[in-house]
Amino acid sequence: MRVFTRRAVAVAAVAAVASTFAATPAQATIKPYVKVGYFTQWGIYGRDFQLAKVQKSGAASRLTHINYAFGPVTADGLCASADAWADWQTPFSAENSVDGVADVEGQPIAGNLNQLKELKAKNPKLRVLISLGGWSGSKYFSDAALTDASRQKLVSSCVDLWIKGNLPGLTPGVAAGILDGIDLDWEWPGSAGEVGNIIRPEDKQNFTLLTAEFRKQLDALSRSTKKHYDLTAFLPASPVKVDAGFEGKIFKYLDFATVQGYDFHGSWEARTNQQSAIFVPKGAPDNPDFSSEVAINKWISVGAPRKKLVLGLPYYSQGWTGVTAPGNGLFAPATGPAPGTFAAGTEDYKTVKSLPGFKVYRDLKSGHSWLFDGTTFWTYDDPAMMLQKTLYIRAKGLGGAMMWSLDGDDTNASLTKAVSTGLWTP
Repeated sequence: MRVFTRRAVAVAAVAAVASTFAATPAQATIKPYVKVGYFTQWGIYGRDFQLAKVQKSGAASRLTHINYAFGPVTADGLCASADAWADWQTPFSAENSVDGVADVEGQPIAGNLNQLKELKAKNPKLRVLISLGGWSGSKYFSDAALTDASRQKLVSSCVDLWIKGNLPGLTPGVAAGILDGIDLDWEWPGSAGEVGNIIRPEDKQNFTLLTAEFRKQLDALSRSTKKHYDLTAFLPASPVKVDAGFEGKIFKYLDFATVQGYDFHGSWEARTNQQSAIFVPKGAPDNPDFSSEVAINKWISVGAPRKKLVLGLPYYSQGWTGVTAPGNGLFAPATGPAPGTFAAGTEDYKTVKSLPGFKVYRDLKSGHSWLFDGTTFWTYDDPAMMLQKTLYIRAKGLGGAMMWSLDGDDTNASLTKAVSTGLWTP
């Protein structure tokens, strides 16, 4: 294990991992890698992060997809907006608009959806998907997926609202063509997610039936519009959750699926740890443990095609404080979560990269890094680490990378640019 200053270059990570991946046969392909960035609906508020910043930073031109998060499933088994003001009502100033022109009263549509429309006009190859559910919006998925009738009802409402663009109170079809597909973020079929979520053993089979219904209705719409609509899903890293809620045959309905590559450990635990290592680190105190390799291998074992697996990467850190053990701080007892700007125990990359008094530590063999100042510990995915993870994606024959979430990157989109460089194809 080596200690690097903050000026450590990506070359060190690339050179160190070359031998690690040499034994894994890469699957050569000329198909471009998928690069998916999540944009959070609520980020325009306290985080002051608008889609204009995604354009100005250069991130938009380096992505293939943006997942717009989130659209909840209601108790009535329908798709809805979690925040209509953010989605299609709030006006943006010229400074905060993608096209540099201020919204005006009476225009057909405003809000984030109109900004996504402007973003696609400047980046014609960019595809935008609505992500359904999420951690706090998945409570009623199980009910909505329970029967043929409930599945048809849910999917029809989702297609009508988000794909056909029939927004409440606006001209029918006003948002048609803005979104190019649907991302299913049911967290989680058959196992615990947010407290209060409805869970059934039959969720596992019903999730497959739900993906089939989405594919059926999206393909039916394609026949009239002559457009392909993407269907994707966000999938867990935990093998236990995979077994409880998912069948390998979902992949025949999905264009690709993103696999959670983070939150393997976090500040809810009493000792510091990695949150997104490629491989389980030597000396890890938990057995079994989590890693990207554990997650990806589990999905491959249930029949997932490698090229349809997209590895999730974090644009944020997990943090602990009150660490008193000597050494580099890893696997050490802590008194609690480190203070964070928006929540205790988490912090954006753009913030932690500039914290004073911290050393950068890298375990290049396992593929993770962290910051430690003798008391406080932060996991740390910087551009060098992103490059190392793109090497893994290439060597493993995967379909690309997903990033949660774009507002965590710095103003120069350093993380997104590193991912794009690592997954460049001619």
